[in-house]
Amino acid sequence: MRPRVIVNAAMSVDGKIALVGGRRIKISDEEDFRRVHHLRASVDAILVGINTIIKDDPKLTVKEKFVPDAKNPVRIVLDSKLRIPENARVLNDMAPTIIATTKDAPPRDLNAEIIRCGYNLVDLHCLMEELWKREIGSVMVEGGSTVISSFLREGLVDELNVFVGSMIIGGDAPTLVSGKGARFAEETIKLKLLECKPLGYGVLLRYGVNYESG
Repeated sequence: MRPRVIVNAAMSVDGKIALVGGRRIKISDEEDFRRVHHLRASVDAILVGINTIIKDDPKLTVKEKFVPDAKNPVRIVLDSKLRIPENARVLNDMAPTIIATTKDAPPRDLNAEIIRCGYNLVDLHCLMEELWKREIGSVMVEGGSTVISSFLREGLVDELNVFVGSMIIGGDAPTLVSGKGARFAEETIKLKLLECKPLGYGVLLRYGVNYESG
């Protein structure tokens, strides 16, 4: 058994999640932010990669303005080399935090629980087992593209929610899913459309992930 995994992201019409060079851009509007925070409030944990922490320094909590009196989920950071800054806001006392790292990462004293899985890179299957043992039944993966790619590649995604903002970024800006990508049709990951609806100035797409048909 493992937690249910929901990937949530926002991208432009051409599939970009940031500006060229990885610079941040607001793609979601107020209506999508409201949806995201309601989704955060409904899951047991939120997961991001260390690059998201270093670039954006998010708190990964539920905003009171969108969901009053909500309980903040557990915050999880994938950090294979254990290089999270000591003053990162995700290490505050607003919610419990888990740092998922490797067995060969250096020891550190942080305001978080440290789970060590695998060597060199975090073993995601091991991590999911450890989270399940801690009674975490649902995880919302918020990025970035390397983390999303890893979860998809390991067959660990149950649902993919994408807000498509009405903009085009173009060029070699980061895309929703990084990595080498599929070279042959049989290597693609098949999706089942669950919902498509206008939301704010964009469109929300919800997919189930079908690894068996890939």
